[in-house]
Amino acid sequence: METEQDGPLTLIRTFTLNGLRLDPDRWQEFLSKKNTVTLSGFCSSQDRDWLFLHLQPDSGLRAGLQFPLGVQTKVLCVSKTVPEVVTKETCRRTLRMQETRGGDPLSHVIGLTEEVTCLLLSNAATRERWSQGIAEGALRILERQKNAMLVMKAQVAGHTFLPHPALYHHGNQDYSHHSDGRHEDSHNDHHLHHEDYRSDHHDNGHHDNSSHVESGDLKLPDETLLHACQKMVVEWAELVSKYLQQDWSRLVLDRLSPLPGEEFTFWKNRLQNLLFLHNQLMSPRAQQVAAILQAAGSVYWSTLRTVYRDIQEGVQEAQDIVDNLAPVLQKLEDILQVDFQQLKGKASDIMEEVCLLWGRSKFYCKPERVVVLLQEICNQFIHLSGKFLCGQEVMRALVSAPGPVLEDVRLVIQTLNTLKEAYAQSSALLDNRTHSQDTPSHSWDIPSHLVFFHLDRFMKRLLSIKEVLSVCLQVYQLDQMVLSGVSSTMWTDAVQQVLQEFLLHTRRLSGCCCDPTDPEDLNFEKNLNQFLAQVLDLETWLVSVLSRALEDCSDASSAAKLLQMFGFILDRPLIQNQLHPLLSRLVKMIQIELAQIELQFYSQKDKLETFYKFRPAAPVGLLWIQQLLQRTGAALKNYLTFQNRHQDSSEGQLVQNRIRQILDLLQDFRESARSDWSAQLDSDCGFIQRLPLIQTTKHGLLEVSCSHRVESVLKGLRYVCRKGEVELRPHIAQLLPCRDDITQTYLRLSHMVSCYNQVFSDTLQVERPLIQDQLQDLNQTLTQLQKKTWSPEGDVTIHGVDQLQTQTVLMFCCTLRETRTNMEAMTTIAQGWAELDLLQRSHDYLLEGGVTEHTCRRIREEGQQLLKLIQVNRSLYKAQESSQTWIDYLDHIDNEVQDGLFQLLHRALHFLSDSMNPQTSSSALLAVRLQLQETGSAFEPLLDGGLSDFLKTTICDIYATAALPPRISRSRHGNYQLLLQQNPGLCALEQEVLHELQQVREEAEHLREGLDRYSHLWLSDRKTMFKDFLKYGRQLAPEELEAGQTPPTLNNFHREMESLSALSSEVSHLDDVIILHGWLQVDLRPFRTSLLSIIYTWRHMYTNYLLESVSNSMQVHTEDEESPSSSTFSVKDIILLLEAAAVELPKHLTAQLQC
Repeated sequence: METEQDGPLTLIRTFTLNGLRLDPDRWQEFLSKKNTVTLSGFCSSQDRDWLFLHLQPDSGLRAGLQFPLGVQTKVLCVSKTVPEVVTKETCRRTLRMQETRGGDPLSHVIGLTEEVTCLLLSNAATRERWSQGIAEGALRILERQKNAMLVMKAQVAGHTFLPHPALYHHGNQDYSHHSDGRHEDSHNDHHLHHEDYRSDHHDNGHHDNSSHVESGDLKLPDETLLHACQKMVVEWAELVSKYLQQDWSRLVLDRLSPLPGEEFTFWKNRLQNLLFLHNQLMSPRAQQVAAILQAAGSVYWSTLRTVYRDIQEGVQEAQDIVDNLAPVLQKLEDILQVDFQQLKGKASDIMEEVCLLWGRSKFYCKPERVVVLLQEICNQFIHLSGKFLCGQEVMRALVSAPGPVLEDVRLVIQTLNTLKEAYAQSSALLDNRTHSQDTPSHSWDIPSHLVFFHLDRFMKRLLSIKEVLSVCLQVYQLDQMVLSGVSSTMWTDAVQQVLQEFLLHTRRLSGCCCDPTDPEDLNFEKNLNQFLAQVLDLETWLVSVLSRALEDCSDASSAAKLLQMFGFILDRPLIQNQLHPLLSRLVKMIQIELAQIELQFYSQKDKLETFYKFRPAAPVGLLWIQQLLQRTGAALKNYLTFQNRHQDSSEGQLVQNRIRQILDLLQDFRESARSDWSAQLDSDCGFIQRLPLIQTTKHGLLEVSCSHRVESVLKGLRYVCRKGEVELRPHIAQLLPCRDDITQTYLRLSHMVSCYNQVFSDTLQVERPLIQDQLQDLNQTLTQLQKKTWSPEGDVTIHGVDQLQTQTVLMFCCTLRETRTNMEAMTTIAQGWAELDLLQRSHDYLLEGGVTEHTCRRIREEGQQLLKLIQVNRSLYKAQESSQTWIDYLDHIDNEVQDGLFQLLHRALHFLSDSMNPQTSSSALLAVRLQLQETGSAFEPLLDGGLSDFLKTTICDIYATAALPPRISRSRHGNYQLLLQQNPGLCALEQEVLHELQQVREEAEHLREGLDRYSHLWLSDRKTMFKDFLKYGRQLAPEELEAGQTPPTLNNFHREMESLSALSSEVSHLDDVIILHGWLQVDLRPFRTSLLSIIYTWRHMYTNYLLESVSNSMQVHTEDEESPSSSTFSVKDIILLLEAAAVELPKHLTAQLQC
């Protein structure tokens, strides 16, 4: 449309681009935002008279049919001169374009015109300076422009404005009692937004006019003024008549789907506009026009009165409808706030409110209006249903999960049917009220098809969707279908092929670009018909697969199951004709199944012992008969599965008679077996009634008397209670009412006996004297229980066993179990000490801390815990602290603690012994360093002092650990440390550790003596030795007291330096660490570092002397002071010697040599 050069959109485009100074690209962007619908709606509808365009800073160019609010920029107004469709041919004649400002610029221009311009032109003094006729012409032009702006302002607000007649130039006669323009405009503005006017305040439309203007006081107007007023009244009448002829039902007649809220808005706006018209007629200017017409006796005076009366009636009608529609709208707004699942319960409330509207409204009780309202309510339900279903979700559900969507569709259909039912009930109720009242009222004589026209179309579409979803849900069941038979794999694959073909058609339908919930969308209906035709072809394919699969079924049960699997297609007429031969074959299979049941019954009825090797015979036999009955019932059920599809009634009657015969046979046998079992059960019930509840075994333990017999009776009674078809003989009748009590008593006694036997068996010998008194009291309770029987006469089954007696036994057992638990906890604590790491170590390396504080703290805390547990057991045993039995009990615990501490100490000492034994040690246990001190080489820590003291202290700390827990026994003196220090095994381990310590000290001393071969390096005086070397050329032996002076040569220097280099290399290759005796690690690195430093000092003494000789030789001015020896060496020979010895020359000597 935008490329049509002479079309209305081209005209609007040119006006917009010029008025807002936009680029053509902005117009294309404006059209791309789907604003074409607004423009097309304005041009193609004769009911839309205004189009407004403005520029938003954030969203760009905007278009609307209402004047934009809150806009402060320029607004382009496009209006129609006549209400008609704008075409290419009529656009230039019909469209009128104006520019205005945002906010309320019209009121500003109107006020400026009335209060300034018009007053100046109508002033006599001002008009004298104008040429004749110019002021009057300008005044008429301004009057027309002002009317046009007032019309635009009213239209922007959605109101109808009655144009003003040109009265300014007729100022010689005052027909308005000197009402100036300012008062008129302010009065008009005051009523412009007034909405609380009630029509009953103005009963007649003309009686007030005479009160404003007395005809006797007015002069007859001139013909021009009268003609202007008459023309204006005609225009008013046309505007009011046109507005009053607007009918809301036109939207429904045009096949549109309005909602109730839109109608309420229509009547609300209509009421506001009519009140606006009424206020205009009551304005001073309108009263002036009425006075002129009345004074002239014009026939248009009656027309004006008719207009006023029509407006009054319209106000009454609109007010009545707005007031009475509000409750209905409130009900409809309530349904918008609830979930769709609750919508069904709101339909009757809405219809009831519509009935009340019909009865209370004076103007709305017309069938055509009620039809429109009901259709709007239907549209509201249709809108909510479409929103609830969501067309895209429906289409996606076809290939994903049709089940939930199908339930939603069913819910929507139920809800809409509820709405129709509510309408029918309300209509019937209204008819009944009409006939029962003395004064007949109107009833809903409305054909339902008019009300539910749109709803029925929507429901028809929903039924189609329901059918599609149902088919999808049924066919998707083929995905899990596995057929049986000889060729089961082939038939299963064939079914899967049908399923894949169906999925292909379903995806094609799901991919359609349509809304299935929209009845106007015919594309979906077309695709749906094609889909259903394809489904019919697939069903024919499935029938062929079903026929071949039924032929492969080996029994009637699998055939019936197969028919149930394909049940969703078996009711098709095309399929029924093809299945008839196969159904006859299934009947024969059922007959074979009946023959097998009958044969099994006669062959096994006398051999029931094969079924109950580990169960009671009678219930198992009844169970076997019940299984045969179930098989017979299954055969009957299988036959009934396809009975309605099998047409041969005679054959079917034979099958049913045969099934009844077998059922009667099995039921007779079951009754006989029940009778025999009832007699046996009655005998057993009489037997156990004579038994005591419990008895004592030869080992002193307890047991329930004949527990297996009691359990058998209880199982039989349970079967009788569950089935309820066994004859109640005397003993059974006595025990059956008390079965639950007997069962509870048996369970309670079994639990009591089990607890007693378990606790009594686990009791230690040292604990039995502590519970001797309690056992005597307990034996009295057990004796009472042994005297009671299972007979109901002893009130066993009525009140149960005396709970106090059983509770006494259970409490005794609970007490003993708690003491045993505490004893086990104490034993666990004592035994757990043997697993503790008492010494601080890193892997196998012993740290300096000795005994770990964490272990000591744990032993101390657990010792206190032992005391607490002992006190708890004493209170449970109710023992006296001074009793011998309690002292023996404490001695037993003391032995456990002593054994745990022994294991703890033994483990620590054994670790030391093994770690210090060369045969068993795997790594170093302790470490020392060999250092070179002023007095010579020495170990740090010292072996005689530090290392020995550390090990001895560690052994003392190990023994001291035994003193941490308090002594448990009251008859034994001293703590555990004193006791364990005398233990031979621990003493032997201690001696082994001390022996290994002595061995390693000797080996370490031997190592140190071997390294003393380098002692001359740190013991000799270097200065004295070097003086002797400079004097004799060698080192004098200790026995040489005097020798001849022979100054050293360079070879002597070379010999001494090489000797020192050899010693340095030898020392550098000493081991970093040496392990002595397999467990003492000696670090030689401190000794080696110190010795290398001494050797370097010796060598530096020789090299420094040679460097000084070179330096002295290079100083000419000091040649007289040179030493005698230095003068004997050549500088070149000295440098060669130093280079051979890898001595780097100082930089200043190197620089002098280069010069």
